[in-house]
Order: sequence, then structure tokens, then C-alpha cells
Amino acid sequence: MAGKVFFSVTMSLDGFMAPEAVPVEDAFSPEKRDDPGVRRWMSKWARLQAWAFPQRWFRENLKLGEGGEEGVDNDIARATYERTGASVMGKRMFDLGEQSWPEEAPFHTPVFVVTHQKRDPWERPGGTTFHFVNDGIESALDQARDAAGDRDVRIAGGAETIQQYLDTGLLDEFSVTLAPVLFGTGIRLFDRVDPDRLTLNQVRTAASNRVTHLTYTVSKR
Repeated sequence: MAGKVFFSVTMSLDGFMAPEAVPVEDAFSPEKRDDPGVRRWMSKWARLQAWAFPQRWFRENLKLGEGGEEGVDNDIARATYERTGASVMGKRMFDLGEQSWPEEAPFHTPVFVVTHQKRDPWERPGGTTFHFVNDGIESALDQARDAAGDRDVRIAGGAETIQQYLDTGLLDEFSVTLAPVLFGTGIRLFDRVDPDRLTLNQVRTAASNRVTHLTYTVSKR
């Protein structure tokens, strides 16, 4: 039996899942780390994701050391990872991650990158292999489903890729972690989604003293 297709992201209270875009080559470049725009981007990103850094599962997965917090945030982070049998992402997210992920990339499953670039699969230690898909989001999802088996497929991001899957009705469920930050500007999670095509039903909510986790099922109207 095929699993679900879902996404899970952190969002600011005013609806942004990332700060303003910066050139991919600048975001994690040592030569650009003192650039005011890059420093502002990194500061915003760190505040958005601050809830995750102390979690025991997050620290274990990225090999940041032993220990860490346990509780609802840690449980949700771990459950998201454990349900995922394969991931799909866009080229921009991959380009940013290629610069910043450790050698043992944090997915530990097949990842299908939607891109126009032709490239052989890129295998990393720890079970992550990136496959580059040149014929659209549906093909990427089909390949991810095959790889995931009876586990779920996660649409990892970025925003534009998530929006495409939402708008075409290919998603079953999504979770938003609301962080207590305001960006004012940035990349909106639902910016290009047609609201008249989707029906959402809230199925779960959980909160810690850091963030609130909201989960919705998705159906087409």
C-alpha cells in the first residue's frame, strides 16, 4: 500500500518559510559570510529554525553531539523522519544544501531533485542518494513513491516546489510549525497557491513553549 505525500516546514507567524532569497552561491560562501545581506539572511533563518537546534533527534541526526531536549518538538521531528521513505526537492534547495549539508547528508533515503540539469545520481554516506529528474514534478513523485514503498514521500521544499505540488492536487497532508518570529518580507509558503482549488481540514495540533505544530489533510475541490 502506497504511503502519503506530505510536506512539513517551519513558518513565521506572518506566513514566510524563508527570508528573502539570496544568490545560492553567496548563502554559504566563506567569502560572503561578512556580507550584510548574507548575515541578515542567516540571522533570520537561524531564528526561524531555533526550535529544532536543541532537539535530541536533530542533534543525533546531524551528529552535533550527545544529549538534547526531549518532548513534543523532539517527538514530532523524529516521527517526520521515520515516516519518510523518500523525498522530493527543487533545484534551488538542492543547490543550497549541497553547500551546507555535512558529508553524510541528513536524509538517509533516496532524494529526487526536480531540475533541468542532467546529472548522474550522487550517492552520499549514510544512505542518501540524490537522483536528478528532468521531466517534471509528477515523474519525480512517481519515482519517489516507488523508492519509498509503503512509507511516505516528503516534499522537502523549497516554497515553489511545495506550491506546485499543492496546486496540482498531489499532496495528501501537510504540517506547519509556527515559530514566534515575524519577517515582514521573504518567501511566502502559500504565495502562488490557488485557494479555490483546495479544501483543508485540520487534523492535529500540538504545542510546546517554543512553537505550535499544525497538521492538515488536503483535498481538491
